[in-house]
Amino acid sequence: MEYQLDIEPSDNNINEIRDGLIKHNTPFLGGIPKSQVGYYAIEGEKKVGGIIADIWGNWLLIKFLWVDDSVRGKQVGSELIKLLEAHAVSEGCKSALVDTLSFQAKPFYEKQGYKCQMVLDNYPMDSKLSFLTKSLVKE
Repeated sequence: MEYQLDIEPSDNNINEIRDGLIKHNTPFLGGIPKSQVGYYAIEGEKKVGGIIADIWGNWLLIKFLWVDDSVRGKQVGSELIKLLEAHAVSEGCKSALVDTLSFQAKPFYEKQGYKCQMVLDNYPMDSKLSFLTKSLVKE
């Protein structure tokens, strides 16, 4: 056996490794439903905000949230989160997860009821990466 370093892996090489991992994981995770979902804020004919997430089993996994500078401070992000969470609950989600860098939106997510579970310092260099969760189940 030999080992080979690849400092610029091709899409094919990346997909080959990813496919191997998926094949290994399928007996454990294969039956769990997964879908992508997006919600957009549209002004005129232009998107001025949006949120993209995965719904995987009982979890809403927020991947991207963006609000244009022109509508910041107008509750666009809060409304997008609220709408997405309501959709996720209708799909059976009980919890939500998001990660955010220290210069991004940790205080915003905390205002939406998310609680910090873990922080990675010096990520990727001088920032912090926070992982936040929220229960979507009404108590």
